Amino acid sequence: MTGKILVLTAIDDELDKPRAPDGIEVIYSGAGKVNASSAATLALLVLRPSLVINYGTAGRINEALSGLVEVAHVVQRDMMGMPLVPRGRTPYSSNLDKLSSGFAGVTCGTGDNFVTSGDPWLSENHVDVADMELFAIAHVCQRHSIPWRAFKFVAGDADHWVGDVGKGQDLFWDAVGMLKADT
Repeated sequence: MTGKILVLTAIDDELDKPRAPDGIEVIYSGAGKVNASSAATLALLVLRPSLVINYGTAGRINEALSGLVEVAHVVQRDMMGMPLVPRGRTPYSSNLDKLSSGFAGVTCGTGDNFVTSGDPWLSENHVDVADMELFAIAHVCQRHSIPWRAFKFVAGDADHWVGDVGKGQDLFWDAVGMLKADT
């Protein structure tokens, strides 16, 4: 992989910018899909990265998961365009409803809220973790033909998020180091 790698993360509590290796730019997008799409679009236009990596914490839906996971697919868990389209699909949009990174991993459901109770739709759609930014970032990358990857540190439930928010960055920087070594 040649060129600059852009890491987008929501807040500075999730990832320390000074720890970024050479050739990696870290940008804090702010929480939620609107902030993430705005930051991703501006960053792609200005920095022209060869790869975008989203990192952040995610709520556990699949109880078997813990630690750092890579995301293979992402869906919008809070897009509610019924009755025009089923949940998870954007009305009048020709874009895909499930975006894929091209790498093995889990399925992430993005929405502008914490998942605080059981949701059968998440199980039916094989959603493993929930976040608040990835679908927006992946969508912007797809529109601009930039490859993306995503790594999520699986936090406990919403009540434990504050205590878990910074715990995964060592694992993430190790994973990024291995990515850079493979290029």
